[in-house]
Amino acid sequence: MQSSSVGGDRSFEDRALQDQTNQSPVKDRLIEDCLIEDRTVEDRPDEDRSLPLDPRRFSLRQRFFLWLTSWATYIAIAIIGRTLRYSISWEETLPSPDATHEKQVIYSFWHRAAFPCAWLWRRLGVAVMVSRSFDGEYIARTIEKLGFIAIRGSSSRGGGPALLGMKSELERGNLVAFTIDGPRGPKYVAKPGPVALSRAAVLPMAAFYVALDDPWVLNTWDQLMIPKPFSKALARISAKMQVPADATEEEMTDFHRQLQAALDRVTAFAETNVKRVGSPEFPLSKSRS
Repeated sequence: MQSSSVGGDRSFEDRALQDQTNQSPVKDRLIEDCLIEDRTVEDRPDEDRSLPLDPRRFSLRQRFFLWLTSWATYIAIAIIGRTLRYSISWEETLPSPDATHEKQVIYSFWHRAAFPCAWLWRRLGVAVMVSRSFDGEYIARTIEKLGFIAIRGSSSRGGGPALLGMKSELERGNLVAFTIDGPRGPKYVAKPGPVALSRAAVLPMAAFYVALDDPWVLNTWDQLMIPKPFSKALARISAKMQVPADATEEEMTDFHRQLQAALDRVTAFAETNVKRVGSPEFPLSKSRS
């Protein structure tokens, strides 16, 4: 598996985040630049053209489809989620054995594990970046029903303002998480957004993965997992990685590699040990049941 890298020049998102601490006119200019960049993307025929996010701009059929599918998905997650048997495993030792997360950490996870992650970390006010597209709007409406905060943007569209939004949520004390190979892959290849955010926010990043015992796997780019009722689920959370505020581009590239390695590591661990959920080594979690 090859990871993507942080290139020689600073990414647009990174520069926007670094300048956020300047006066508000500069911040407004940066957001305007982000919107200009988005319009440029629309002009590229090989790029995804996102539909407007304003509900009034969706057709009646689209609005009905969004309402129906978001509620149907929420109900499916709620019904199946209540039956899942979770265990949470950490690379680091935490003060509380029942901990499910740490505050003010920038988390990353693979898109295919979205279903079990959504139920495990529901109602915590976690901010998640979602694509500025029709599919992204469906995801946003679904996760908002589960108590998440949807930040619209992606690596290819609206990324600058979205990273600013994620930084604002961290400043409010909320958790943030990236579906790090979304919205369209490649599968299991981490994008560099969390590295830029870690440097700008001066907060650590970490990776996690939730493995399922014998799930249904959809024929999608991410091989999305749908848990069977009463399945075992093992969440593995990596050690934290702190990107220094004065990190060089070479150091940023190295932290990007570390993030990719952490994602690979927690994925392999969870997949290897998920059948052992319920054993003394992997006791069932009671805090999020």
